[in-house]
Amino acid sequence: MSPETLLLTALGSYAIGSIPWAYTIVRAVTGEDVTAHGTGNVGAMNVRRTTGSWGWFAVAMVADALKGIIPVAIAKSLAFGSLVTPVGVLMRGSSPDAAALGLLPMAAVAGAVLGHNYSVWLAIKKRRFGRTGKGLATGGGALLSYDWRYCLAVVVVGLATIAVTRYMMAGQVAAAATLPAAALIARSPDWPFALAMGLVVYAAHHRRFVGLLRGQEPQLYIHDRSGPRG
Repeated sequence: MSPETLLLTALGSYAIGSIPWAYTIVRAVTGEDVTAHGTGNVGAMNVRRTTGSWGWFAVAMVADALKGIIPVAIAKSLAFGSLVTPVGVLMRGSSPDAAALGLLPMAAVAGAVLGHNYSVWLAIKKRRFGRTGKGLATGGGALLSYDWRYCLAVVVVGLATIAVTRYMMAGQVAAAATLPAAALIARSPDWPFALAMGLVVYAAHHRRFVGLLRGQEPQLYIHDRSGPRG
């Protein structure tokens, strides 16, 4: 796997992941800037906070998930000719190049998540570069293509944590921690990558997670102006 191929895959995935669907949807529906509301993030939950609509939330969630699903599915298919088998399993294949081929879908996952979190298109629009999202929906979609087992574990643990604690932030952080834990439990050779991506997602949540520990995070933060930004 050449460095040039990996770079092009990462850049292409980054460009797709950077598409600010939440910003576009809110602009079209309300004429407002989604980053001026709620947490200030360009994500599905902020679409809900801004529009008050679970329908538009669902549209944004699917659109953001597809930003991860599509580039990773393409990269995985090019590398292994498979869409369903987990990358970690494919990396254990008989081919001497199997482990190296796994770097291609990894590059796609990383590119898509970082693109959502730091959108170049929104940077051009606003003429400033900074964090724009937290990578949950896009990361979930990327995981679905990359390894459906990881995706299932992350979703189940994240939703269960929210149901028990009533704190969305707690579920999001639990989901980030579940990713490397699932890779280690499965004894998958891609566990260092799973750990790295879990840390990327956690880093985007760190400030508000500390606020949660200090009692500053509201339960079920779904309404505009009802909680902190970040």
